[in-house]
Amino acid sequence: MHTITTAQLSLQTISEIISGNKKLSLSDEAKKNISSCREYLDKKMASQKEPIYGINTGFGSLCNVVIPDSDLEKLQQNLVMSHACGTGDEVPSEVVKLMLLLKIQALSYGKSGVQLQTVERLLDFFNNDVLPVVYQLGSLGASGDLAPLAHMSLPLLALGEVYYKGKKQASLEVLKQLNLKPITLKSKEGLALLNGTQFMSAYGAWCLLQTRKLNIAADVIGAISLDAFDGRIEPFKLHIHTIRPHKGQLKTAENMRKLFEGSEIIKRKKEHVQDPYSFRCIPQVHGASKDAIEHVENVFLTEINSVTDNPTIFPDEDEIISGGNFHGQPLALALDFLAIALAELGSISERRTYQLIAGLRGLPPFLVAKPGLNSGFMIPQYTAASIVSQNKQLCSPASVDSIVSSNGQEDHVSMGSNAATKCYKVVENLNRILAIELFNGAQALEFRKLPNESGQALKSSGIIEKIVADYRKIVPFVEEDKIMYAEIEKSVQFLKQTQFSI
Repeated sequence: MHTITTAQLSLQTISEIISGNKKLSLSDEAKKNISSCREYLDKKMASQKEPIYGINTGFGSLCNVVIPDSDLEKLQQNLVMSHACGTGDEVPSEVVKLMLLLKIQALSYGKSGVQLQTVERLLDFFNNDVLPVVYQLGSLGASGDLAPLAHMSLPLLALGEVYYKGKKQASLEVLKQLNLKPITLKSKEGLALLNGTQFMSAYGAWCLLQTRKLNIAADVIGAISLDAFDGRIEPFKLHIHTIRPHKGQLKTAENMRKLFEGSEIIKRKKEHVQDPYSFRCIPQVHGASKDAIEHVENVFLTEINSVTDNPTIFPDEDEIISGGNFHGQPLALALDFLAIALAELGSISERRTYQLIAGLRGLPPFLVAKPGLNSGFMIPQYTAASIVSQNKQLCSPASVDSIVSSNGQEDHVSMGSNAATKCYKVVENLNRILAIELFNGAQALEFRKLPNESGQALKSSGIIEKIVADYRKIVPFVEEDKIMYAEIEKSVQFLKQTQFSI
């Protein structure tokens, strides 16, 4: 069980909640914050005659249309229904669950004016794995993620569809199964649910959690390839990096030194004096991505612990302020940056794959014993190159785009939602590119284990030998041509299911 409090929600905590399938509960403090804010809003509505945006007015460019008190509940229901305009592919279930978690966290601060029972119903959904059907397309990432969050909120009203027990079902039917009644939204609640950055934030959190694994995997797989290529250790020595001490560069070089500890291959005398950039510059390239990832993590840690709906309610200050905390520009820029950083890890990985199959340094062309009769690892490199190229296309920044909406009232938007879904694809693609490099690197390492002076086969380091041995339980050495896509898929799954440590 994880209790929602005012304490900072970390990526590690999110990972533990999701991977451990933990249930959520609200702390007494969170319950008090939510209830006190709602009580303040009800009293304010009873005493104030002036219109308050989104509470007794229309939305967007309809902000000057005052809504009578008798229609305020209908206003909120209409808002949720009318804004559920998503289309395209469905949002993956793991991202939807993160959306629920992050929306609960944001509402728990008591600045949004929602009923306690509304937040508790979101908890019911999370705890029972009732996952609303949400669509990827439809958000501009500025008034928050309006369309995706509307789809997330429809089941509160017994509308829309959800996944429950592995099946897509009508929300009304699932509520009946759980003996839950639909929520009747009060003033401001629909806007509190729909305004916010939880679609972008959930995608970003998912990408960052995957990135933590892939970041280390890139170093590990790069080390396997370098030893297989008979590379040199000198580019990873500490003193060359202390004179250009970027944090990520230092960390990557340290990782590589640890990975090569005990390797007989790395210590043997080399005939070549220098390695290609894709090997020699691993600290500089992987390190730059590490530094970019750290920056993006800091942006998202701020965001997931923030209040991002509108208007925002401040009971202690006796103010209700219509502002712009829902604008996704910080996330859009960060997601574009993250996609670029990850695409570069894939780009340099594919270059290492290319070097391994080129018939250099005693390795057979295309990493098979009888090239010509066998095409060997020729085409996996094509596949990696294709995916790298797609990543380049996906890295065209979304954050520099904008388009006017709501009759000019919402005249600058972040397009952070598009940045989020693009970054998700880059992450998935990077996993495939690194899996193909591992497929090639493990194959090449078998050919690199040449006998030493005592007639014994040379070994790589203990870490690398253990990783390759585990990999070989899933993906065997390729003796001659076979259907390769199945081996690539097994490699992809191995990488997804393996947590490397250095």
